[in-house]
Amino acid sequence: MKTTGTYKLHILLFLLPGLILFIGILIAPIVMSVYYSLFDFHQIDGSDRVFKGIENYVTLFSRTLTNPVTGNVYENTKFLGDALVNALLLALLSTFIQLPIALLIALRLGKGIKGERAYLSVFFMPVLISTVIIGRLWMNIYDPGDAGILNAGLRALGIDQWLFPKISEGITSSTLKFKGQWTGFKETALIAAFIPILWQYVGYHALLMYAGVKGVPTDLLEAASLDGCTEGQVNRLIIIPYIKPILRVCVVFAVTGSLKSFDLVYALMKDTTKAELPSTLMYKLLYLHNDYGMGSTIAVILIVLCFAFALLISLIFRSRGEKVA
Repeated sequence: MKTTGTYKLHILLFLLPGLILFIGILIAPIVMSVYYSLFDFHQIDGSDRVFKGIENYVTLFSRTLTNPVTGNVYENTKFLGDALVNALLLALLSTFIQLPIALLIALRLGKGIKGERAYLSVFFMPVLISTVIIGRLWMNIYDPGDAGILNAGLRALGIDQWLFPKISEGITSSTLKFKGQWTGFKETALIAAFIPILWQYVGYHALLMYAGVKGVPTDLLEAASLDGCTEGQVNRLIIIPYIKPILRVCVVFAVTGSLKSFDLVYALMKDTTKAELPSTLMYKLLYLHNDYGMGSTIAVILIVLCFAFALLISLIFRSRGEKVA
């Protein structure tokens, strides 16, 4: 008879390949990023590496810096605060606009309507399209010239006559007047970036929620119907609590996805400073300025934030007595 130790050895041997991949693909890069974030270097081989400790982190959250030689104070172009605020705003918009729309779609389709599968396919189709293609598509839609569908439609309806001056009144970051440059001002660029994100991913979340709605036991729904519950009561008291684990997953995906968002904003805007995100700032530091230490610092901050928000969301959605994974 095989001993318990032999069984454990066999289990370890079966898990070893996956464990090696997990450490090599996930753990090792995180550890190396933390290590690199403690240095200042611009050569990819690290030959000019200088130890800075937590100075990189302090610099990222300092709006102004002081020249050590001249003593002059200047604006910090590496300031991460505004980019983090934009990412958190995207997360809020995704959580409180995108997910409720997805839930309404899932609840409606989950109860069975004619053409249910066709509607699902239509809503999910944007998920299958490359994000870069979507960014270029919406760039054309937002084009301030006559080629832009959005502005052309507003002008055809005469809405631009009062909408554009109203938007111009709310713009404080520039002296230029708003004439349909949706991605050209800080006050409008983030919303302009969120709309294609909403369009692309609402179907993804709706499909997840739809699967959960379809999994609600029919006897619960029948019992509620016999008790005289309205459709709203069934949704609020039975379906939504039943699919709470799926809602938690959707919230985690929406929040962490907003924090990591890069490709759509980069493809949509020629100048990402109007809607700077941590990932776009990290790209500039790493690939445009070869500032590998500072880029690694942003990567570490994003990792910590994603894990922290995932844990916080799990705590919020935790049922009484349930452990957080």
